[in-house]
Amino acid sequence: MSIWWGSQVECMSALARLEREGQLSSAHLTAALVRLDALASGWIEVQPNQRLRATALRLLRVHALRAGDALQLAAASVAAEDHPRSLPFITRDHRLALAADREGFVTINPS
Repeated sequence: MSIWWGSQVECMSALARLEREGQLSSAHLTAALVRLDALASGWIEVQPNQRLRATALRLLRVHALRAGDALQLAAASVAAEDHPRSLPFITRDHRLALAADREGFVTINPS
């Protein structure tokens, strides 16, 4: 699994927000963090560089994406070495999935 280097921060942000809003108990947060750490130990992080930044900037002009989503999709493009059909793109975000599809990725929406 290849991910953008900032993905773990994005996940923590989402989990902490859910806990603050009362939608996630402390016990569930702890369990989620254990799962996140387990995933992080096995994934490959696409590091920030000029190519990733340039790709993310292009994606922002072409698609209705937020900055973090553009960086996620740019990292996927870099990981796929500009051959998007070579890697599946997994997301539950409809807007990001649409952009990934338009960029040529096969998108997977886990249920």
